Amino acid sequence: MLACFMAIALPVSAQETWPLQERILPFDDTSAGRPIDYIPLDHASRPWRLCVLYPHLKDAYWLSVNFGMAEEARKLGVAFDVFEAGGYPNLARQIEQLQGCAAAEFDAVILGAVSYDGLTPAVAEIARMKPVIAAVNDIDDTGITAKASVPWREMGAAAGRVISARHPKGSAPVRVAWFPGPNGAGWVSFVEEGFRAEIANSSARIVATRFGDTGLEQQVLLVEDLLDEMPDVDYLIGSGPMAEAAVSILRARGLSDRIKVVSTYMSHAVYRGIKRGRILAAPTDFAALQGKLSIEMAVRSLEGTLTILHAGPAIRVVDATTITGIGAEGSLAPASFTPVFSQAAP
Repeated sequence: MLACFMAIALPVSAQETWPLQERILPFDDTSAGRPIDYIPLDHASRPWRLCVLYPHLKDAYWLSVNFGMAEEARKLGVAFDVFEAGGYPNLARQIEQLQGCAAAEFDAVILGAVSYDGLTPAVAEIARMKPVIAAVNDIDDTGITAKASVPWREMGAAAGRVISARHPKGSAPVRVAWFPGPNGAGWVSFVEEGFRAEIANSSARIVATRFGDTGLEQQVLLVEDLLDEMPDVDYLIGSGPMAEAAVSILRARGLSDRIKVVSTYMSHAVYRGIKRGRILAAPTDFAALQGKLSIEMAVRSLEGTLTILHAGPAIRVVDATTITGIGAEGSLAPASFTPVFSQAAP
């Protein structure tokens, strides 16, 4: 699995700088991004312990976030414990986990939220005690100290531009089945907004929308049901697990040459699919680098050196023409990586 990945591509210099986009107005994803060369810390001043919350680890995207966190925490000499909610429908569980982060053993919280505003009261409460860093998923900024994320509107728009470039307005119409992800998740509404705005500039028409959790099993069911109902669609577009499911299902049904697949973000299976010509394209937000940045922000907030409040990698589109130049480093965990739920300070 992924043995073909090459450690190239993320443009990190020998001085260990990270090319990021800092939001000019912190916590406002609609504000302009300012390119910066971020210089990470060499080491933390103390072996801080971080409480880290994920929506789940059943989508390989979050595995890559976990990899970035583990690498950076090891380098800085800090510890962390991970608690995953088990899926986007599990808001109550994540609230309970967040409340558990109030324990004295934890110095700061890194939160990959299952909901945009469902955790707001709990975040506000714990923020009175310790820093809270929002990671990856967008969230109401009440109580948030910093955010390591990219604008998910732009992720959706980037996927939409793949279609508008292939089918400009006025060309022959095409039919799109759209799989945004879990209804109500903190990133899905923004992906939807960006994707639909960009599709309006094309000849494509969204003929079906299917929401669902980003577990592979759920996405298989959604794709199967859609194709049973509408076998004449031209594109299946949506989350990484949807794209992964679609590749196998289309091959089994003999539809791979007629129906094309686009993902709204990068995962290991999506990377393989693009490399093998089974998936047209996907934007990458360099999930592993976002994981590293969230650790950095947490440590800096504890040490009084936090100056960059909201930043993330620049989004890039990966397709057959760019996959060699962009590669997998910084975006995906290595093939051999397994989830790290608890890591002690070295």
